[in-house]
Amino acid sequence: MAALWELALDAQKKGFYVQAEGLYRKLLEAEPENFDALHMLGIVSHEIGKSSEAEKSFLKALSIDSTHPPLFHHYGLFLAKAKRYDESVAQFDQALKLFDRFAPVYCDRGIALTELGKLDEALESHNAAVQLAPDVPMAFYNRGNTLFKRRNLPLALQDYDRAIALNPNYADAHCGRGNVLQELRRSDEALAAYDRALALAPKTAEARLGRGNLYRDAGRHEEALVEYGLASSLKPDLPGVQGDAFYARLQVCEWFGYEQDRTQLIFSVRCGELVTSPFPFLAFSSLPKDQLQCARLWASDKNSDTGRSVWQGPRYRHDRIRVGYLSADFRQHAVASLIAGMFECHDKSRFGITGLSIGADDGSDLGRRVKASFEHFVDAGNRSDDEIAKAIRDAEIDILVDLMGLTAYARPGILMRRPAPIQVNYLGFPGTVGAPYLDYILADKTVIPEDRREFYAEEVVYLPDSFMPADRDRPMSQKTFTRAEAGLPEQGFVFCCFNNSYKIAPAVFAIWMRLLKEIDGSVLWLFAPNLAAERNLKREAAERHVDAERLIFAPFMPLPEHQVRQRHADLFLDTLPYNAGATASDALWAGVPVVTRIGESFAGRMAASLLKAVGLPELVTTTTQDYESLALTLARQPDNLAEIKRKLEANRLSTPLFDTRLFATHMEAAFAGMWQRWQLGEPQQGFAVGVA
Repeated sequence: MAALWELALDAQKKGFYVQAEGLYRKLLEAEPENFDALHMLGIVSHEIGKSSEAEKSFLKALSIDSTHPPLFHHYGLFLAKAKRYDESVAQFDQALKLFDRFAPVYCDRGIALTELGKLDEALESHNAAVQLAPDVPMAFYNRGNTLFKRRNLPLALQDYDRAIALNPNYADAHCGRGNVLQELRRSDEALAAYDRALALAPKTAEARLGRGNLYRDAGRHEEALVEYGLASSLKPDLPGVQGDAFYARLQVCEWFGYEQDRTQLIFSVRCGELVTSPFPFLAFSSLPKDQLQCARLWASDKNSDTGRSVWQGPRYRHDRIRVGYLSADFRQHAVASLIAGMFECHDKSRFGITGLSIGADDGSDLGRRVKASFEHFVDAGNRSDDEIAKAIRDAEIDILVDLMGLTAYARPGILMRRPAPIQVNYLGFPGTVGAPYLDYILADKTVIPEDRREFYAEEVVYLPDSFMPADRDRPMSQKTFTRAEAGLPEQGFVFCCFNNSYKIAPAVFAIWMRLLKEIDGSVLWLFAPNLAAERNLKREAAERHVDAERLIFAPFMPLPEHQVRQRHADLFLDTLPYNAGATASDALWAGVPVVTRIGESFAGRMAASLLKAVGLPELVTTTTQDYESLALTLARQPDNLAEIKRKLEANRLSTPLFDTRLFATHMEAAFAGMWQRWQLGEPQQGFAVGVA
């Protein structure tokens, strides 16, 4: 038996797990109660994928001897791999009761607790591992992962650097370092860290994903697409990577296999798979039910049990309601351009307004204007989630308005810590966040009809006109542009759409091409996001027998100049399933009518909301045929279109859409209603703001 045992151990050490399994089974045929053989059989069975056999072996070994710490450790590792994290933590705890200086157990326990979102407990476990094994790079790496998830970026970076100092060839630590540097917006250093990880371990999918994200943020979507494809091929179940890859394809308008891939992504979300993050999914899916499912899946995966709420339940008694706005986009950004005027119009005698910036200062005029509009402004971009949450609590913010939702650089960890008694989802993300830490969503009855409230995790508070603010005092350039200077022909009807390229679906583009065919000499004026999108859209036009030169691409221009430039457009054509939002507001402010088709979800109903609020409901269609027909009719009937433009010009300053001060009073009424319910101890419940 001793010789057989030596052979089994030797095979196991060499990685010949199938051979080792057979040898351990021979041992057990002779000695069915052999504890060591059962223990080792559990390990090798686990390695070759025989999960049920592995668990039987572990449990039988435990029934023979429950005083052996390594057995509890190995069974815990088995359970963790099966994603039975609560059970695995229980096994690790048993191992530590028997021997409390077992550093690998503390390390693996910390990993499992991190997966459970119990980050404070996980950090305590990792601290113990580091204390017991200060020369083991993996201990620092795993603690760095937990610190990264807690958004304590400086300390996470220190731990990754320590792991690399102990082992310069530690690919995963280089990748982790890249993730931190990317969050700190140190893009060049992040790319170098990912490159080092891939040089050491070319199959590191997470490094490919990180590179893809860097290229995406830099607008280098073709390169991002390559990286996402490589990440997906290396690790197909990497959360969100399939959606990232499809989104990158939409950014460059590469539509081969569009419907098949889109349908598969939606089906996967319905099956509960983490194939995409919620923001790109808005452009894939048209149904609010699917978007709620996607948000809930993502929120469930990202949510963390950060311990007790930072806000412990006191009812603040302030002379003014304290409102905090949380955003990474207090800069030259669509959200800031929409809401800056509303910030300035807040009634400071009734409301104390604080801006909580979690983004970088871009030095823009708009950024300075937004900052000046707040009574208090907190630059918190480099602080951890814990620090920001505590600062919000210490400021006794009554209502915390999250302007990020599930967009890039959002910080849901702050909201998860419940730093304020009332937390609101608004503007930055046109949909539900699907999480319990946001109490309300501000909307209107167009973007969220009452019969669709069930598809929003938040309670719906209805504003009376449109959910979207608009800045009546937005700066307009004094510069004028000729058609030639705008890149347009001297004659001919100008259709336009200045939405981002990822919103352009093939079916909508096909309608646009039919319109160009019907209206001689017409052109389609589009935003020029990247050369690849221009190239692919021109190819798509040619395939539909339209001269590609009839597509005119407008280069980036500061918004005050663009507002003037776009007045040369005759008609703005909207997209679906993801409508124009800020771009529709900009077009209407410039006097350009917008034709939309109303969809099912919040994101697909935004332009309809704006058109109703500016008194042009006749430009809202409900079917594809009506959308195309209305656009064609207006292009063919210049007198009819001229009357629409006259109506828009008359309504612009007399209807609610661009009445910034009126909008601010409606927002304040919404806040007051939320605050009153809380003061009375009543549960959150949706309501409609009345019209004064």
